[in-house]
Amino acid sequence: MKKFAHSENRWGVKHSLREHLTRVADLAEEYLLNGTSPPEGRLAGLLHDLGKYGNLFQRRLEGKESGLDHWTVGAWMAMAQYKSLAAAFTIYGHHVGLPSFQELKRISKLAEFEKNHPYGLRLSDSDCERLMARFTEDGLSVDKPAKPIFTSNTLSLGDMLDQRRIFSALTDADFIDTEAHFNGDENGKVYRESGPTLQAEKALEILQVELDCLSANSDPGNAITRVRKTLLNNCLDAASNSTGLFTLTAPTGSGKTLAMLVFALQHAVKHKLRRVVMVIPYLTITEQTAKIYRDLFEAHFGPHYVLEHHSLAGMGKEDSKADAEQEQERQRRLLSENWDAPIVITTSVQMLESLFSNRPSSCRKLHRLAESVILFDEVQTLPLHLSVPTLAALSHLAHQWRSSVVFSTATQPAFQHLQSQVIPLVETGWQPHEIVSQPQQMADQLRRVTYHWPEPNQQTDWPELAQNIEQQAQALCIVNLKKHAKALWETLVEEAEDEESVLHLSTNLCAAHRQQVLEEVRQKLDDKRPITLVATQCVEAGVDIDFPAVWRSIAPLDAIIQAAGRCNREGKLEKGELTVFIPEDTPYPPMAGYLQATKITEHLLRTVGTTNFDPHQSELIQRYYRELYDLGRPSERAKELLNAIKNVDFPEVAQQYRLIKQDSINIIVPYTERSSLYKELLAEASEQGLSQKWIRKARPLTVSLYRPKAEEPIWGALQPVNYLRTPENKMTDWFVYLRKEDYHPNLGLVPPKQLHLWMA
Repeated sequence: MKKFAHSENRWGVKHSLREHLTRVADLAEEYLLNGTSPPEGRLAGLLHDLGKYGNLFQRRLEGKESGLDHWTVGAWMAMAQYKSLAAAFTIYGHHVGLPSFQELKRISKLAEFEKNHPYGLRLSDSDCERLMARFTEDGLSVDKPAKPIFTSNTLSLGDMLDQRRIFSALTDADFIDTEAHFNGDENGKVYRESGPTLQAEKALEILQVELDCLSANSDPGNAITRVRKTLLNNCLDAASNSTGLFTLTAPTGSGKTLAMLVFALQHAVKHKLRRVVMVIPYLTITEQTAKIYRDLFEAHFGPHYVLEHHSLAGMGKEDSKADAEQEQERQRRLLSENWDAPIVITTSVQMLESLFSNRPSSCRKLHRLAESVILFDEVQTLPLHLSVPTLAALSHLAHQWRSSVVFSTATQPAFQHLQSQVIPLVETGWQPHEIVSQPQQMADQLRRVTYHWPEPNQQTDWPELAQNIEQQAQALCIVNLKKHAKALWETLVEEAEDEESVLHLSTNLCAAHRQQVLEEVRQKLDDKRPITLVATQCVEAGVDIDFPAVWRSIAPLDAIIQAAGRCNREGKLEKGELTVFIPEDTPYPPMAGYLQATKITEHLLRTVGTTNFDPHQSELIQRYYRELYDLGRPSERAKELLNAIKNVDFPEVAQQYRLIKQDSINIIVPYTERSSLYKELLAEASEQGLSQKWIRKARPLTVSLYRPKAEEPIWGALQPVNYLRTPENKMTDWFVYLRKEDYHPNLGLVPPKQLHLWMA
């Protein structure tokens, strides 16, 4: 009897198992035919659903059975008969996630494994000989890999990445072919439309026209114009180098956003690379960059040439009344699943956590990173405790997947100082090539800010600080804590002639509210109207605003330099003024290492002296990072993660590698300007519960807070949003805030007695 992989589609057509296994194997093999090609993708594709040849599974398709495991027998066959550990890991994990090696070992005794199945399932058939006989009768055959990518049970970090790449190829192929079946018609499967190809040469020509236009409208004698031209030439020259690791060190305002793209496209032309991935730590910069790139290429290549993949991408388009816009958003979401686009713009969390993930949905896109240029902006934000495994992973990716990785920032961390800690994880270590030939000279040319430093222990209270800030018609003050931002905002408003000229920005404001505030700030700056903005670090890196005067609470040196990037950004003044102060109340955010990095800044200030303390000097920046790494001991702080890698424990690695603390909750807030959306979300939360669609729709109104203690009164205002369709009505970390009076029009969410919340 003919065996099937999936039930009937809407046209009553069942999915042939033979056809599914063949097509998934073809696709997986195709996805891996780039860079250095692991040979086991085809093997995994052919065996991944071997258990579906079992009678129990065929009965399941008729609705007569349930609770079956149809994948473990394929993993057993790959490991026991074809000696492919990589295919076994891949097959076993393609529904439940990559396991630990200890869990995978258990399948060597199938009968015992079934008795104590980790998910409480039954095997669809434990007789592997019978299943392989049906497989052969179906006209299928499997070749043993001539050279498996690894044979040892002890996998290195690089081996685990290569394993994820095969896993990525299989899961993507399986998703694509299954989707095509259910989207099919009476004539067969209908595959989704593939994303466009890079066309790097043509894209570079379009970019060059834009750069020529910008140059023609710039003053050739202006320092910024000269620096931007130098940076572009450096990028073009460096693009001819072999694929590998690169750093790009250039000051704020030097045009890194377009210069990096010049390097990437020229590099892609030179080495026939297939994709450019831009990785950015903050959503505000992500959206800015995406708009710049879309404006460049959309008219020439269509709407999906530049793909945004982050939590706010497509915000508001899902419910658009325009059919064309809805279809574009649907297509964007499909392409986001596997990064099937020539230019991808994403977040550090999305990119880096995927490299260490074990989940099919997260890993599905990883095979697209081979033969790509991967650009990391603002790399100084990489958490110290994750720096060593991150550098090791990216080094392996660059050297073994025929890709290039670029680390770009104005304050390049001294990652080479960690070389001795990286080499034990990957023998290639961390030895990047610097794109900019004379970064110090470039920094000297763009000295647009005069720094004013506090003397040791010279503290400033809010009234005194407010009095100083009020002397400026347009000023920005960045503080470390939300409660500091609130206290200073209230002090300034109390004394202000025009309350509307004093604005506040922190992540107590939802995304839509922050966007509205930034638009108002930019408009007042452009109109030369009075404006004072009090903000937390969320405004610091990459946000395109330009104040003549900036105040910054004492902080890590890289944060102070980033704050200076919001001062005289366009060089319209001879010099902007940046004043660093020590607030009277000086606790610090609980982010890992923030206090330690701040203390190192204070130590250097005392050692070097305020007169000679010059953040434009690269040697000072390097000294800061060397001391930070020596004191921070990143490998020790990543001990649990490194042990999980040593033990080949994919789930534990994924659990330990987190850029953002997980003890937080997501709250949908009643922002007045989006009240209709709030009401819709509240109604849908009660009627339908949590879903991916609901989360996407809720992002504009979301505020994240560290999880309050059980006795704190905020819980009385929170309505949980649960998975209503699960038998246990499973709890989530999503809530709707019910007290509209607690969402302040300027300060955002201010729950009673919750003003000490720390997240910036």
